[in-house]
Amino acid sequence: MEKYFHNPILSGFHSDPSICRVGEDYYLVTSTFVYFPGLPVFHSKDLIHWEHIGNAIERSDQIDFSKSAFSEGLWAPTIRWNDGIFYIVNTLVQEGREAIRLNFIVTAKDPAGPWSDPIVIQGADGIDSSLFFDDDGRLWYCGNFIGEEVKYEGHQGIYLNEMDPETLQFIGKRKVILDGASIRGKWTESPHIYKKDGYYYLMISEGGTFTNHCVMMFRSKTIDGEYEVCLRNPILSHRHLPLSYPIVATGHSDLVVTQNGEWWMVLLGVRPYSGFNYNLGRETFLVPLRWEEDGFPLVDTPDGLVDEWIPCPDLPPAYPPPKSPAEHFERKNLSPDWCGIRSMKRDFYSLEERPGCLRIRTGKEKLSDFRVTPCFLGKRQEHMYFGTGTFMEFCPQENEEAGIALVQSDEFHYIYTVTRKQGRILLQLYQNENAAAAVNYDFDGRMIKRTDVAVMELPAYEEYIYLYVQGTKDQYHFYYGFTEGEYILFAKDVDGTLLSTTRAGGFVGTFVGVYASANGEVSENHADYHWFENYPTGTK
Repeated sequence: MEKYFHNPILSGFHSDPSICRVGEDYYLVTSTFVYFPGLPVFHSKDLIHWEHIGNAIERSDQIDFSKSAFSEGLWAPTIRWNDGIFYIVNTLVQEGREAIRLNFIVTAKDPAGPWSDPIVIQGADGIDSSLFFDDDGRLWYCGNFIGEEVKYEGHQGIYLNEMDPETLQFIGKRKVILDGASIRGKWTESPHIYKKDGYYYLMISEGGTFTNHCVMMFRSKTIDGEYEVCLRNPILSHRHLPLSYPIVATGHSDLVVTQNGEWWMVLLGVRPYSGFNYNLGRETFLVPLRWEEDGFPLVDTPDGLVDEWIPCPDLPPAYPPPKSPAEHFERKNLSPDWCGIRSMKRDFYSLEERPGCLRIRTGKEKLSDFRVTPCFLGKRQEHMYFGTGTFMEFCPQENEEAGIALVQSDEFHYIYTVTRKQGRILLQLYQNENAAAAVNYDFDGRMIKRTDVAVMELPAYEEYIYLYVQGTKDQYHFYYGFTEGEYILFAKDVDGTLLSTTRAGGFVGTFVGVYASANGEVSENHADYHWFENYPTGTK
């Protein structure tokens, strides 16, 4: 039996985790913002090894992302189970981070799907919505709100409202159960309610989702009563640690109790490298809890922190089926970890037109265009040291391009493609960066600057090419070849901080994948990818 596990339990961009248990099975869901399919659902038997079994938002008509900028879209979900039904409650953010916030519920009998169409909760504002099924049969909603009287930056709070369990709509009046001003909290959010030993426990996060993030706990004898403050708050935070610490920005948590009576917390955190940069986004971590004599929980690690190595839960190890780092597109559907940007209402890819290949069309949209669905499919960069590659067949027409893209957002990315310009076939690597953000203008401003990193003609190109990228923490290295096993260096020591959330802003992490574009022109062309691989080359 394993004695220790290594954090994070979900590497790469898996933020805002929520968890529930059904018997001996555990289910977890995380945020996806504008990536589609959205809200990935994971299953585990031991809390350590997880299998991606489906996505709650997987049909194009479930959610309209057309009004959502890159770090808007689907924010923090909560997953719960009651009487044979799984529920995910979530917030769709549009037209600004504090503008339109639609809270909705999807349901399923099987967590692998299919999930229902969203049921919008009328009158539910704010973010970080959560559900609590009480043992008396009543259903409660709690969420974050921004009050009419904002006393200081980040002044927010938590409200409670009963719901009709049949219609999933509010009944009765809402009640503020925690005003952030009472604890001088900033960005009071991420509420969850639990019941233990006759008390209702309210767990929240505050301080913002970056370096000052923390987890706070409160309790009350009644669900809508006065909540007592845990005198040891915050019960978890790394805000007092240097930014060079291996795990920082910890917060946004959820709790689960095992069938053996152990309590565990899932939460997000980041693993930075030099200059507090992190390309992987916010990841999912796991820590044990114990309940103290004062009736409040304590993080049960030797230092009270989220450590890299932690003793395993008292559960038998359970391993999901092995996952190959390479995909050869032999199935009718992509594996559930493939994502595009915004819902795919138009057909820009196919696995059937040429069996054994992923065909990507050269649409007119560019990756740097605002609020579009570019012809991009990718997977999360899950490791600081990693490799990715593909074997591509492509005959470009003038100004068309296809190859690999490394994406932090529509404003910050690398594009490594074959293109045709003035009749010449070129291999090119360029970066796009929002120069407005770089000079500290408003992040809503867009001044996309293209910079060529490397360009060369391919006189020997015969429509086939191997493209590879190697990541080494804060640098990326680009290779190509014309035969299998041939690795010709194209660009070395390319600045990895371009893909850091710290530099780009927002709430997501890096994706690596395949991309094609006709750069604003109408095109009937396509690129065929015979395989794609994405794998670690070192430690997590």
